Formats: sequence, C-alpha cells, structure tokens
Amino acid sequence: MINESSRFDIVVVGAGPAGLAAACAAAECGRRTVVLDATPWLGGQIWRGQETKNRSGSAKRWLTRLHAAGAVVARQTTVVAAPRPGVLLAESPEGPREFGWEKLVLTIGARELFLPFPGWTLPGVVGIGGLQVLVKAGWPLAGKKVILAGSGPLLFAAAAEYRAAGADVDIIAEQTNLAKLIRFGLTLPRVSPGKLLQAAKYKAALLRVPYHTGCWVTSAQGADRLEGVTLRSARKTWTERCDYLATGFGFLPSLELPRLLGCRVENGAAVVNDRQESSQAGVYIAGEPTGIGGEGRALVEGLIAGFAAAGQLERAERLFRKRRRTWAFSRAMERAFAVRDEVKKLADPETLICRCEDVTRRDLEKYGDWRSTKLQTRCGMGPCQGRICGGAVEKLFGWKNESIRPPVFPVKIGTLRETGSAPRNGSE
Repeated sequence: MINESSRFDIVVVGAGPAGLAAACAAAECGRRTVVLDATPWLGGQIWRGQETKNRSGSAKRWLTRLHAAGAVVARQTTVVAAPRPGVLLAESPEGPREFGWEKLVLTIGARELFLPFPGWTLPGVVGIGGLQVLVKAGWPLAGKKVILAGSGPLLFAAAAEYRAAGADVDIIAEQTNLAKLIRFGLTLPRVSPGKLLQAAKYKAALLRVPYHTGCWVTSAQGADRLEGVTLRSARKTWTERCDYLATGFGFLPSLELPRLLGCRVENGAAVVNDRQESSQAGVYIAGEPTGIGGEGRALVEGLIAGFAAAGQLERAERLFRKRRRTWAFSRAMERAFAVRDEVKKLADPETLICRCEDVTRRDLEKYGDWRSTKLQTRCGMGPCQGRICGGAVEKLFGWKNESIRPPVFPVKIGTLRETGSAPRNGSE
C-alpha cells in the first residue's frame, strides 16, 4: 500500500486558505509536502472557482506561491480513515490510496450551522453558503425573490453575490440586535480595519435592500416547495412571499478527523498550542477547526502550522503577534453573533430535526443524551452522519456527539477491502 511515492515529510489535509498557506510554508522549507483535498479545485469554499479565473487578489497570490513551492497536489482525494499510526487512507479517482506522513497538518474547514424551524425542509430553503455554491456553478437566480435570514457577516457577502447574479434580494434578516452590531462595528478599527472597507463595499452593492436587525424567520410555508416565510422582530410578525430562503447561523468547525486521531477537543474546537500542534504529537491543526475566524486567521494559522511542522520554529514565532490580532476579531464576532434563545426554540414538536432519518423534536425529547437518541431513533446515522442535525441537537438540547468511527465519509466497500480496513470474520 505505502510505497516511496506516497510517503511524505508533511501531509496537509484540506486545500482552503489555511491548507494552501501550510503547504507553501512546509514546501518552501524543503520538506516533501503533499496537500490533499476532496474537491477538484484548490482554494476551499472561500476561494471556490478562483483557480480558473484570471483575477488578482489573495487566491491568485497563494495559488501561484503553492505551485512555485513545489508541493504535490492530490485533488478529489478524500481522507476517510487512519488505519495505522502515521498513515491516512483516502479515496481518489484512481482508487484507494494510503499516504504516509512524518507530520500531519489538518486544515479541514467548517460547515454551516442550521437551526430547524417549521418548514425548513421545504425545497427552496437552502443554506446561505450552499446557495452561493449553486450560484457559482451557474444556478439561475435572475428574477427570483430571495430572503436571507440568520446571523453573521456572511449574510452581506452572500446577498451581494446573489444580487450580482440577478436575484431580487428582498430582505436581510439578522437575528442579532442593533446594539450588539454597533459594538461589533466599533471594535473593527482596532481588530480588523480591513473589514470596514469590505463592509462598505457590500453595503454599496446592497443599496435599498431592507436590513432588519433583531429579526428571524419563525416558519416557512409552501405545498410542494417554498412559497413564503414568516418573520418576527421586536415590533411585529409578518409573512413575505419568496422563491428562496437562504438561512444559516454561522459555522461549526469540522472535527471528525481530529477526533478520529485522538486530538483533544474543547468547547467545540480543536485544542492546539502556540505552534498549532494538537494534543497528538506531530499532528497540527489550523483554520476553522481551531475556531471560526475567516480568511485572515486561516492564513496565518496555516503558515504557523506549516513552518512548525517543518521545524522552522523561529519563522513560526514571528507570526504569533499577527495571529493574536485575528483571535481578537474572532472573539468579537462570537460575542456579536451568538444565537439568541428565541431562535433555538423555534422547532415545534413535529418539526424534523434529523432529515435523513425523519426524526422529529418530539422523538428526541424522550431521551436524555446523544447516545440514547442515536440508538433509539437513528438520529445522526443517516447519509450526512450527523453533520446537519448534530449541531442543531447540541444547540437545542446541549447534547454533544463526541464519538467518531472510520470511515468518516461515505466510502466504497472496495476501498476498505483493498486496504485491509474492512471488518473481518463476517462482522460487517
């Protein structure tokens, strides 16, 4: 399985901003480096589509730097297991592959947090980032009425993108109240002045689009697909017709691989030291798995992890001060956009919480922890493996799903059999 061509000094999992930065740093230090990513493109969701566009900016600079550094790139390569110490099992178009590593850098990003409400499973109700992906792939939004509801800076960025695609953006509903947003804005000149210019650009692109603070969706209506949504604010409750509702309440770090490898996780994020090294020696983690902070934090953490994994500790330490500034922005964002209690309580007894296995809130309320719920209802055991309902269950009930078993993503039986990772003696 492992031959000389699949052994590397440093393996980077994830080719978003943090992964590209880590791979650049490691390869520039002369280490034999490979970056693995499940997608056909480089740049992650933040820079999706930028690789093939002739544009300037961060994406182009980092992609150019990566190619100049000489790192090996393995696209459409999904890490699904760690069968032995120092070895990752991945599935690729060429079949199963094993990658041997001396040091490992995990930069596996995050996923959107969805909170259920009546009607949230109707066709036409989509994640904010999910609709962005569709738009980038050419999904027709021209002339469609779109409402955005949720929390966080992504609301503005996504709304501007939808509008550029021809959508009629009717309303942006931010669940955080105005006072918190003002306090957040006042911190930006100190912690992230560049975000002010970015916010001004989005505001200009969204002139005359109503922006409601302290406002959230309580339900979605429709027969075969979405037809309208009901919104609530401190002053009123009303219903708006729309074709699409884009919703999301921030992001959750992706922690399947860190947990599989035995890395310590606290408060919903991987625990790392100053060098971005986890509780498992030789395993470094950077970007969203250590805490949500956007492109700036991902890049600097990726560089620190790459330099540290390559043994260049002095170069890593020079970036510590810059990283502290990105942490300040993360803390300010977390305070400003914390989900309010009213939103956590929107699901009624008949609302589906686990869409894969048709498990309602009433079903979940019979049990007192995640394990019992999984055993009795199969909540979290469907195709998404709890990636959608897991965050919702934690917000609604405080239950945490901390167990993880390989494979961490759906995989062909042949991949497991060919590598000797499949169950034996008829136990499958």
